[in-house]
Amino acid sequence: MSTSGTGLTRRRLLWAGGALGGLAALGAGTGTAMAQDVLPGGVTLRRALGLTGPDGSVPQVTPGPLTDEPVASSARGRTVRLITMTPPGVADPSGLPVCVVLHGRGADARTMVQLGMPQFQAAAVRAGVPPFVLVAVDGGDASYWHQRTPGDDPQRMLSDELPGWLAARGFARARAGAPGGALGISMGGSGALRYARGRGAGFGPVAVLSPAVFRTWDDARTVDGFDSEADWREDEPLLHLDQPHGSPLAVWCGTEDPFCPAARQLAARGGAVQGHFPRGEHTDGFWRRVLPAALDFLGHSLTAR
Repeated sequence: MSTSGTGLTRRRLLWAGGALGGLAALGAGTGTAMAQDVLPGGVTLRRALGLTGPDGSVPQVTPGPLTDEPVASSARGRTVRLITMTPPGVADPSGLPVCVVLHGRGADARTMVQLGMPQFQAAAVRAGVPPFVLVAVDGGDASYWHQRTPGDDPQRMLSDELPGWLAARGFARARAGAPGGALGISMGGSGALRYARGRGAGFGPVAVLSPAVFRTWDDARTVDGFDSEADWREDEPLLHLDQPHGSPLAVWCGTEDPFCPAARQLAARGGAVQGHFPRGEHTDGFWRRVLPAALDFLGHSLTAR
């Protein structure tokens, strides 16, 4: 039997055969239960079989111009990294729409470059997506993009300082309060939703990939991202879906991701115009797989405003 292109190796098949043999005594319903994650190890088995979806790869294209510089943030009380990514082949990017990209926990602005964001941007424009600027900034490695300690407020940095930084660098649309859209990954997904809510009704598109949102305080307290239950309740996007938020909203999350149930709730209750829940885990490989679709959504939505 050929396994070419399926991700199934001889070692995986032998391991899976032994695992399934050991579970056979559990009854004829084992296969269905395993597929539905009822049995312990369902995700583990699918991962071993290569059934959690393929990893995406960084496009082999030349990215556009990138600037990486330190800026002083009074809102955060420190120097932060500001990275702007412009698409290739644009003679004057100053009038392009701007989308802020917010990193996940344990990361920073440079992580978005390492993920391949400039190459994905270039590939999107080459494929016909209307060009737009991406900007990344440091938000703290475990801040959940909100103020946890006095004098360090990532949301105030985004709303009060980032537009001025961009305007000073020639991005004309920033003078009207840009960025006009947001993309967030994991912790950055919750930050993007908070940012959009703060900007109010009429804010541009928001794309969230594996958003770190929490249905209960018991879930939220496990990540040590909030000072108290009151702090979480004030900032948790799932508890404020009745308030104005970015529109349109698109959500991507893998079914093997522990955040998937909450992401489904976000898409359903938040009025998402797109909700995608393919096989996948909370990994760079999953985010690289769905980034082309996310940038397509953002580029067309930004241009339509």
